[in-house]
Amino acid sequence: MDGGSGDMTLAFDLDALKQLAYPDSVFNDARQWSEYVGVISDQPTYVVTNFTRKHRIRQDFFSGPRGREESLVNVKEQFDTDRHVFVGTDEEAAALAETAGWEYLPVEQAAEAAEWELGEPEAPAATTNEDDERDDWP
Repeated sequence: MDGGSGDMTLAFDLDALKQLAYPDSVFNDARQWSEYVGVISDQPTYVVTNFTRKHRIRQDFFSGPRGREESLVNVKEQFDTDRHVFVGTDEEAAALAETAGWEYLPVEQAAEAAEWELGEPEAPAATTNEDDERDDWP
């Protein structure tokens, strides 16, 4: 995203991440111009954790057992940056962002601005070390 502030907290709705072909690359890219990057979802914590582990996403925050609105409010209180931007997929997410005092950005618009590829998420290829570690499992 050109011209973005480095003093920004960026939150992705889990549904938005699921529309990006390479969510790990998206997070790595977003870290170049965001102070904090994380995932917000109404899904149980294990669903978010499974997705982020599978796609090797290191998040600075996640919603945990809270709902999305409470999570956005808490993240905004904890991460004091100039901007708080929520990337989502629909009008409900836009209304949620407004209620919580965040800027809203549709995933399609974010992807176009940042040159992220939309599509079915692909997990990164396993490295040799990871394959070796899995051989140790019983």
